[in-house]
Amino acid sequence: MAKVVDQKRLDLQTAVEDRHGRLFIDQGTHVLTDLSGVRLLRCGVDTVRQLYRGLIRPEIMGLFEMPGAMVEFAGEIWHSGRVGRDSGYQYKLQNADLGIILLVKNFNATLESIGPHLKIEVSPHAVDALSPERLQERMDYYAAAVLTNRERNQCAVHLALDLQGWVPSDDLVARMHCRARATRDISGIKEIKWSMESATYGKGQSFLFGSAGGVQLAIYNKTLQARATDKLDYWERVWRRNDSFDLADPDNYDPDADVWRVELRYHHSVVQQFASGSVDVNTGQIIDTDSFSAFAPHLDGLWRYGLRQFKLLSRPGYFDPLWTLIRDDVCVDLPVDSLADETCYQRSYKTSRGFTGKNVELFLGNFISLLARERVPAKKAFRVLKEWDCWPVIRDHYAGKGMTDLMLFAHIEKLLQERHVRWGRAI
Repeated sequence: MAKVVDQKRLDLQTAVEDRHGRLFIDQGTHVLTDLSGVRLLRCGVDTVRQLYRGLIRPEIMGLFEMPGAMVEFAGEIWHSGRVGRDSGYQYKLQNADLGIILLVKNFNATLESIGPHLKIEVSPHAVDALSPERLQERMDYYAAAVLTNRERNQCAVHLALDLQGWVPSDDLVARMHCRARATRDISGIKEIKWSMESATYGKGQSFLFGSAGGVQLAIYNKTLQARATDKLDYWERVWRRNDSFDLADPDNYDPDADVWRVELRYHHSVVQQFASGSVDVNTGQIIDTDSFSAFAPHLDGLWRYGLRQFKLLSRPGYFDPLWTLIRDDVCVDLPVDSLADETCYQRSYKTSRGFTGKNVELFLGNFISLLARERVPAKKAFRVLKEWDCWPVIRDHYAGKGMTDLMLFAHIEKLLQERHVRWGRAI
């Protein structure tokens, strides 16, 4: 992609260049854009997911003998139950008052073995109430009560900016440039899920870019979503409390206007890539974090990184002024000192070369045989393959051979047809 530059920022009163000005001018067309009416309400951590490895304590499984029961665990009362396979876990302990869900017993590991058996999900109000250090202590406490041989297994985070005075344009999808292969304009869909909650949306109320297993950008009407999930009162308290967040307009929340959210969602595998590839510019040391509290000082860096990976353009070669504003004038609101300016952020990728590439080829051959035997059509098989956790490795392996997703589908379809013709479906 060609280099993308920012429009010049000017002071609204004097028209003198100002790095924090709200008046933008396109250097090529000289078109002016006034963003003085945009009100930045809050940028914070919306969700934390901390993963752990270990061996499940024998007494823990007794908590799930009666699904739906209220049980006592770690000094608190919890609602126990089973969860769907899509979560990757079999059971949950939930306390909505605490704002914490414990997902227990990984589907892909046996009960008797050490494995990734615990994920702790923390809601916005719990993240907001505790410092990163205290929140980490609480998560570690619950993890120790669930597991022996406990060790942290990285975290996932969602960063969310709420703002008013801006509405996505009808051509937002066309103007959003990114490397992500998955792009969804959820304009015609009436029923969608947001972090275990369901809400009804109308046309043009939600946009999603990227995959759940990588970095996702979501843009949606937070007022509608909060009202649908009965959380509007909570969020209005947050927005009023954070009136000083936008220094350009310290009294900026308007209860009669909709709030839009720009949210970056980082999968735990991506956070691990940053932990393994980012270095302290002063010492040259890799940051090498495995917990939310240790990674919290780097969230400003992730916010800026994400808004450079997903580029909203006003026209080819130029960032949309709104994108420049929220990238350069926004910091993640946390009670920690940011290390963003002292860290060089890079992602350390595992490649698909060597034996891994060979495994991909072997897998695809066996995959085709199983599809033929079970009479699974190519379209359904490809859709399921893209939802699998190992899809990025498969995709990157074939991308290295010059194959796009569409070309890979055609390759699978051709192999499946050949399998049917040469050996039959049921062999």
